[in-house]
Amino acid sequence: MASTGRWTIKTHSPQGTVLCRATQYACMLLSYMLEHKTGREEVIMKLKDLEASMRSGRKLFRLGNMLHAFVSARHTSQLPDLVPRWCLTASNLNRVLYFMCDTVLWVKSVGLISDINKKKWRSRATKYYYYSLLINLANDLYELCWRMEHAARKEKLQGDSSRLQSLTSLATSGLQPLLLLLYITLKKHPPLLLDTVKNLCDLSSPLDLLGIYKTNPGIIGLCGLISSLVGILTVAVPQLRLKY
Repeated sequence: MASTGRWTIKTHSPQGTVLCRATQYACMLLSYMLEHKTGREEVIMKLKDLEASMRSGRKLFRLGNMLHAFVSARHTSQLPDLVPRWCLTASNLNRVLYFMCDTVLWVKSVGLISDINKKKWRSRATKYYYYSLLINLANDLYELCWRMEHAARKEKLQGDSSRLQSLTSLATSGLQPLLLLLYITLKKHPPLLLDTVKNLCDLSSPLDLLGIYKTNPGIIGLCGLISSLVGILTVAVPQLRLKY
């Protein structure tokens, strides 16, 4: 695990889909914002066409994404810490299954095989994507708790126990000290903050598609755009990418 300092495995996300994804969600958000304004019908149609084109463009990177998820699963299966090893490997395997289902949907869309239940396979793909995000968030929570515990113990060893106590003590001493420790931890570890924000934003789409929490295209577009911008930032500045 990166936080332990014992072993670091770096996994790099595919970069080909980042701009397509950002453009797709930006178009979704803009078309939703213009939906109830008169005289904007032509602009909305162009935005929706561009959104569809970007969605189709991302399909071209399907094989690369699947291979990347499989390679990442092999790497994370070697992590020495039990929780991140199981969480990240399970997450990557779910991503592999998601891309496999997505490939089946692509085969259906281009007409190579017509006897495919599109609704069933789309539901499967969404579920695998949803499970992957939940597992990623569980790992982010584990990483955050580990770093908060480490920060609390460090401060206590330095004799500043009046400001920060151990994480167990903080949990029972009130909300304010715990929030202070959370703020300090995330401020010192931007990659963890960005990864958590990205995973939380990505949840909006599968939650809506699975009917767990229905929202609107504007919220999905905004969350997707934020997630995509975080992805672009971590590609542009590799130091901000969470590494294992």
